[in-house]
Amino acid sequence: MIYNKEEIKKFLPHREPFLFVDSVVELEPEVRILAVKSFGREIDFFRGHFPANPIVPGVILLEALAQAGGILVASSYPERFKEKGSFKVYLMGVDNVKFRKPVVPGDKVNLDVKLLNNRLRGMKFKGEAYVGNKKVAEAEILAAVV
Repeated sequence: MIYNKEEIKKFLPHREPFLFVDSVVELEPEVRILAVKSFGREIDFFRGHFPANPIVPGVILLEALAQAGGILVASSYPERFKEKGSFKVYLMGVDNVKFRKPVVPGDKVNLDVKLLNNRLRGMKFKGEAYVGNKKVAEAEILAAVV
């Protein structure tokens, strides 16, 4: 493991209950990150998101992919991080979103995010989410760096 949840908090402003990355297992700066989120049965949104058949909301999967992208950016450009004291990566848009299979309580999701385009104030990522070897979601994510 490269980063645990406490180390991830150094890169992201998110905190529970809205921190959707548990660990980082692979990191190639400026290129790719592989992070993990386990969706335990105790997570509160399962009570209301189809109580008889609970699934992880698609927007939560998108947020998890975006947070993994934020970790990739913050860890890849520490000089920018130090210059500003901190910087934030804001979600600006998503394209080509596909939800392929439901994610259910107890699933461990692998978040594979690649940096496609890096500009001074904006970035584009390709994110894919997997449970085991099955792709459950994918999206292109546009982010602004401030």
